[in-house]
Amino acid sequence: MSRDVQEPTPVAPSKGKAESSKSKYKRILLKLSGEALMGEHDFGIDPKVLDRMALEIGQLVGIGVQVGIVIGGGNLFRGAALNEAGMDRVTGDHMGMLATVMNALAMRDALERSNIRSRVMSAIPMSGVVEHYDRRTAIRYLTSGDVVLFSAGTGNPFFTTDSAACLRGIEVDADVVIKATKVDGVYNKDPVKHPDAVKYDQLSYDDALDQKLGVMDLTAICLVRDHNMPVRVFDMNKPGALLNMVVGGKEGTLIYRG
Repeated sequence: MSRDVQEPTPVAPSKGKAESSKSKYKRILLKLSGEALMGEHDFGIDPKVLDRMALEIGQLVGIGVQVGIVIGGGNLFRGAALNEAGMDRVTGDHMGMLATVMNALAMRDALERSNIRSRVMSAIPMSGVVEHYDRRTAIRYLTSGDVVLFSAGTGNPFFTTDSAACLRGIEVDADVVIKATKVDGVYNKDPVKHPDAVKYDQLSYDDALDQKLGVMDLTAICLVRDHNMPVRVFDMNKPGALLNMVVGGKEGTLIYRG
């Protein structure tokens, strides 16, 4: 599927309010890392992080934005590390998929406690626990205003949750894939290690690939490039950043065809 239109024209927030009734995007795919759910802990899920994310997602739903979410599983299990220690890669990836399902269930619980209707769909069948992913059903849920959490990655080993987020975003015809990170955009080098790192406000897909900036893995970047799906990278720890971005504010880095 080829996209003829670049980014939607920005809509300015209403006077003095980020919570504009007009959104720049109608439907988004939000990618959250599993590590982000740990908060200040070294493992697991911090309920405070879940509650804060539920509040911010609720603000989007409140202005009519349709929200799909993909969550990683690195806070519970990292298959790559055990693969280096000798575990079979496919086994490790399957265990990682299960970790994403657990994170999605935790996020659903936080959303529902905030009175936000939500659904969890899994790329692998898990009858009695979550729904099996079906594109048309997912689109119906999104259209009706439900938040849809896509879990278990793509359902196949060797693919990252970044690739899963881009794939689901394209499948459900999202306007943008938004990646939440611990820094406020994409830099030419690690800003944590290099104070002189330069932030990009905009970046083309090819530049992201050529400069090996590590925004997403190669498969994910190639996927969004081939389908002209814009990607935004922002700091999830900055209060209000997600809402501000969605209503047209300048947050993070935009990756697009250029």
